[in-house]
Amino acid sequence: MSHDVTILTEADLRAAVALDLTAVDVVERAFAALASGDVVMPPILSMDLPQVNGEVDVKTAYIPGFDGFAIKVSPGFFDNPKLGLPSLNGLMILFSARTGLVEALLLDNGYLTDVRTAAAGAVAARHLAPTGVTTAGVIGTGVQARLQMQAAYLVRPFKRALVWGRDPVKAAACAADIAQALGVEAEVMTDARDLVAQSQLVITTTPARAPVLMADWLHPGLHITAMGSDQAGKNEIDPAALARADRYVCDRISQCETGGELEAALAAGLRPSPVELGEVIAGKAPGRRAPEDITLCDLTGTGAQDTAIATHVMQVRGTAGTTIAT
Repeated sequence: MSHDVTILTEADLRAAVALDLTAVDVVERAFAALASGDVVMPPILSMDLPQVNGEVDVKTAYIPGFDGFAIKVSPGFFDNPKLGLPSLNGLMILFSARTGLVEALLLDNGYLTDVRTAAAGAVAARHLAPTGVTTAGVIGTGVQARLQMQAAYLVRPFKRALVWGRDPVKAAACAADIAQALGVEAEVMTDARDLVAQSQLVITTTPARAPVLMADWLHPGLHITAMGSDQAGKNEIDPAALARADRYVCDRISQCETGGELEAALAAGLRPSPVELGEVIAGKAPGRRAPEDITLCDLTGTGAQDTAIATHVMQVRGTAGTTIAT
């Protein structure tokens, strides 16, 4: 007995889903579901491939009440730009939560991952950043630097953006793109410490393996979203900052212990006391308790986000895509 499988290309997916408040709400619901304890989300299958300057992550989650569940395969091969190819690609496979049959192949080349990752940053800012953000800073100059700032603007519309990166030419291009996309003043900073000092919201989006943001830079009223560390050995934030923050929040504590900022803190002998973002959303744990609090959110990327965005695609795609019988 055959059944239909829908195939959606990156063009189809870009037409159906945008980085907007709808996407932010979809991802927020996934985090809230995680707090229920009923989500089945195995550890990330991760391969580090230093011989080819690459990595591959496989993520999935089953969320009760959702029509489907996704398995996402996400390769990153970082020498690809020399070949005229993108660094990141991949796809999602959506299965029926009732029968386990394949329902859709989402050939997104990483687009849906980009959207759900940026949306998670907006969720973190919505629940943890101070209500009055006039200046937001980003450390990093890649695709996520741009998207994270766009996402943050959806929930904390700032007037000024600051950008720091190791390559000033890339930082200038990033700042120009942010200014054009958001209609705000954007400035390249020559010192990351100054960027943090002038910002109420800071996002780190680098693949760094040594801290790019130090504990003694923290100041009252600051929120930091660290999203670059998603594999063992990566580290953007000085481990002492996790202990110094008034509230340290993880998307998934078990993931952050092995591939987020928490890994480096534990290795340094520190014992921060994180809560999960879903618990904050669900009201089970406090987030920002006072305007002067220092908050830090550690995002490693969860399979629940992938299932949420994939099932959302099928609800909004209309007639897009190709259907085949298998």
